[in-house]
Amino acid sequence: MNANKKTYSIDPLIHEAARLQLMVVLCECQVADFNFLLGVTKLTRGNLSSHLSKLIAAGYVQEKKEFIARIPHTEYRLTSAGNKAYKEYLEAFKKLTHQQS
Repeated sequence: MNANKKTYSIDPLIHEAARLQLMVVLCECQVADFNFLLGVTKLTRGNLSSHLSKLIAAGYVQEKKEFIARIPHTEYRLTSAGNKAYKEYLEAFKKLTHQQS
């Protein structure tokens, strides 16, 4: 490998397609509930829940559970760490895809 070439590291947690889609949606929407994310991503309930759990565990997404008119309602939003990680991911991805051979 050429010692002069820069390497860029992208966050593998965000890079997974479903989680990247969730990060994009949450970045654009600021806050979204579970059913909205379910409709936008077309994931199954179990897959969506699993991917959200990984993002929550990483500190990238905040979950807020409440009852509205006695109906469970769960909202998700990016944390400041998640917002920062997403921006860093985008920057690294841009640099990686625009590298010259």
